[in-house]
Amino acid sequence: MTLAPMTPLAAMPSPSTAVWQLGPFPIRAYALCIIAGIAVACVVTEYRLRRRGVAPGAVLDIAVWAVPAGIIGARIYHVITSPEKYFGAGGEPIKALYIWEGGLGIWGAVAGGAVGAWLAARQLGIPLTVVADALAPGMPLAQAIGRLGNWFNNELYGGRTTLPWGLEVHVMDPDNPGHALRDDAGNPVLQPGLYHPTFLYELLWNVGVAALVLILDRRLRLGRGRAFALYVMGYTVGRFWIELMRTDEANHILGVRLNVWTAALVFLGALVYFVRVRGPREYLVPVGEPAAPVAPAGDVSQVDLSAGEAGARPVAPEGYRVVTEDQFRAYRETGALPPTEPAATGDADRAAADDDADRAAADDDADRAAADDDADRAVIDDDAVRPDRAATDGPDDASADRAGAGDDPAGSDHTGGVDRADAGRADAGGRPTDRDS
Repeated sequence: MTLAPMTPLAAMPSPSTAVWQLGPFPIRAYALCIIAGIAVACVVTEYRLRRRGVAPGAVLDIAVWAVPAGIIGARIYHVITSPEKYFGAGGEPIKALYIWEGGLGIWGAVAGGAVGAWLAARQLGIPLTVVADALAPGMPLAQAIGRLGNWFNNELYGGRTTLPWGLEVHVMDPDNPGHALRDDAGNPVLQPGLYHPTFLYELLWNVGVAALVLILDRRLRLGRGRAFALYVMGYTVGRFWIELMRTDEANHILGVRLNVWTAALVFLGALVYFVRVRGPREYLVPVGEPAAPVAPAGDVSQVDLSAGEAGARPVAPEGYRVVTEDQFRAYRETGALPPTEPAATGDADRAAADDDADRAAADDDADRAAADDDADRAVIDDDAVRPDRAATDGPDDASADRAGAGDDPAGSDHTGGVDRADAGRADAGGRPTDRDS
């Protein structure tokens, strides 16, 4: 009896070309996939940032910093973890800068992109955790689209398999990068057998991670970077087992691929963050209202009517303030900014009350000082009006007058005062003068 050969019933083909020439410019499928992934991530992040109160267009300001920093970080990680290709025997150090030839590490991309996003978020006044949570589902979608570039490049495949979705892999031409080697008949040369499409496994896994983040974020109202930590945990779990299936060249530590160790360590870090960090989802309101657009001055004929029909362009605020979800909803409904923190308001009120008390005390002291001055002046004026009092009245008379004033307080203010004043105004004959004269 003869056994039938193990021939697969189906197979997944691979492209034989990954680079197309547009005149003198090469168009690389890998670069197109990365750009498409970045665009999808930006759209998702922009939508989620707006729902948290960030002004439209902020994601572009963030991407200007995060994307270049992410690419640089991805290349640095690749060069550090594969130095023999550039600095080993037969290596060319200058090729460490040839990013178009491939070689980007996702771990470096995340680290570099985080630094760029942090710099941009500081300029915009947005907490980095808000940006990270908004990016959480868009990041795995971008990675999924980027993995299609590995399919075009005939790379990142696993071991041999007979599964119906086994991958055909071309032998790429080293003298003509981005194109498969061809035989004498002009047909692309295939490697023998079929291989696990590990790039496809990771693509599907990343789509599942994006769905998981969206579902749990909606149910648990994740905030303070926990949605991003959930994405990191989900991605590293998949990367751990998929990395073990890959057969492409890689550095090993204790017999295990370097990226397997990296995935395990990053997972533990994200898990610790997710468990330890607590807090509600963060929402933002502007710090002060954005400035209204200024109407152009000059002749009416010089005004751009098309700009007016399109509507005034929104002006980004100076910064943002974190509020609760209820405060954010009230702000969206009424347009009134919520009050500042109660503690700060109470301190300000107490400080104002203390200032008022100090001013009142100062005014009271000033009034008392003025009253004392008036009393002193009154005594001086009284003595000036009655210059003959000390000369005519003896000690006994003065005592009698004070005693009389003490016996009749009411009269001391009127009758006694009038008599003494009249006595002081007596004429030469000793008679009182007429008060009406």
